[in-house]
Amino acid sequence: MGMSRMAFAAGFAAGYVVGARAGRERYEQIVKLARQAAEHPAVQQAAGTVQAQATGLAQKVGGQLQEKVPQMAQSAAHSVGGHLRHKNGHGGSAANGGKGASDGSPFATTTNSNPHGKRA
Repeated sequence: MGMSRMAFAAGFAAGYVVGARAGRERYEQIVKLARQAAEHPAVQQAAGTVQAQATGLAQKVGGQLQEKVPQMAQSAAHSVGGHLRHKNGHGGSAANGGKGASDGSPFATTTNSNPHGKRA
């Protein structure tokens, strides 16, 4: 058991003992105070401000991601294709049987090499 786990266990045990001694009455007081604080107008206003800022940030980041993801995917596909060509030792990629894609993409389709035209 690591030192941090032991410290956590000791803190948990101490909190449990103190909480058990305080009893149900003290627990109800704490809950009542927490509810009053949550319902306070200043707290409500702060929560609304934080939520508005979080929403604005999420929209901004979402828009940026929407612009960047296609570029990142294309870059990743191109990078993987180059890696496979170099690893395979020639222009074809291992993903398509070494035939090489006409557009440089490792994801091009291959032709059916079955002479009888039957599916495997």
